[in-house]
Amino acid sequence: MRRYATSKVRIGLLVACIAAVLFVVSSTGYAADAPAGTPAEGAPGVKKNLLQLVMGNIDFVSITIAILSVIGLTLIIQGFIKIRAAALIPESSTNHIRELIGRREFKELIDFTETDPSFISRALNPALKRAPSFSSMKEAMETSVAEQTAEQFRRIEYLNIIGNLGPLLGLLGTVLGMIDSFQGLMAAGGDANPAALADGISKALCHTFLGLFLAVPCLAVFGVQRTMVDRLTTQAALISEELLLLIKPAEAKPAATASATVRPGATPQPAIPGAPRKVPVPVPPTVPS
Repeated sequence: MRRYATSKVRIGLLVACIAAVLFVVSSTGYAADAPAGTPAEGAPGVKKNLLQLVMGNIDFVSITIAILSVIGLTLIIQGFIKIRAAALIPESSTNHIRELIGRREFKELIDFTETDPSFISRALNPALKRAPSFSSMKEAMETSVAEQTAEQFRRIEYLNIIGNLGPLLGLLGTVLGMIDSFQGLMAAGGDANPAALADGISKALCHTFLGLFLAVPCLAVFGVQRTMVDRLTTQAALISEELLLLIKPAEAKPAATASATVRPGATPQPAIPGAPRKVPVPVPPTVPS
C-alpha cells in the first residue's frame, strides 16, 4: 500500500484532478467585471464565462454527458484501486501456496485456491482438479489465465466506450444548437442581432467542450490502465506456470532393457517372427590318411 500511495500514476492522477478543478474555477472569472450602467448579466452585449454558458444551456445532451462523467470518474477510481499487484497477485497468497506445495499438502492447496480470490489461485485451482495428467493441468491453467485476462480488459473497456462517446455527444449538441440558432435567424427574416446569433453559437459550442472534457481523461486513463493490466496479467501467468511446474506429477520411468545374456534356468524367449535364423553348416568328416 505504501508503494501505491507514492506511485507516479496516483500522483499524476491527483495533479490532473487539481488542474481540472483550477481550470473550471478560473474560467468563472476570466470575464472582466462589467462597469456600472451596463446591461444585467446574461443580457446581450455582456460577456459570459464558460460556467455560465454551460449552466445556461442545460439540455438532454449536457445531462447525458454529466451522467457519463460521473460513471467515468467512478470507473477510473475503481480501476486504480483494483489494478494493482497487491490486489491481483498478493504476496501473502503466493507465499502460502508455495508453502503448501513444499509440504505436499495438495488437499489443503485445493481448498485454499477454491476460496482465495487472487489471480494465481483462480488459475491453479482448475489445474489441480485435473491431476495427475500434466497436459490436462496445463491446458486448464492456460484457459483460466486467458479468461481472467479477458475479464480484466473488459472491466476497463467501458472507459474506452465512454471516451469515444464523448466527442460524438458533443458534436450532436453542437449541431442541434447550430440548427436552433439558424432557425432563429430565419424566423427574424435574416435581420437578427449578430450578438444574439453569436450567443447561440457559443452555447452550441459548449457541447463540444463538454464532450472533449469527458473524452480526454477517459481515453488517457484507459491507455494507462490497459498497460497496467497487460503487465500484471503477464506477471501472474508466469508465476502460475512456475508454481504448476512445482506440483508436476512424476513421470513414469522407462522400462528397463532386457538383458542380452540368458540366465541359467530361464525360459527361452520365442524367436521374433520373420527374423532370419542361423542354420548350422555341417562340418565334413575328416578322412584318415
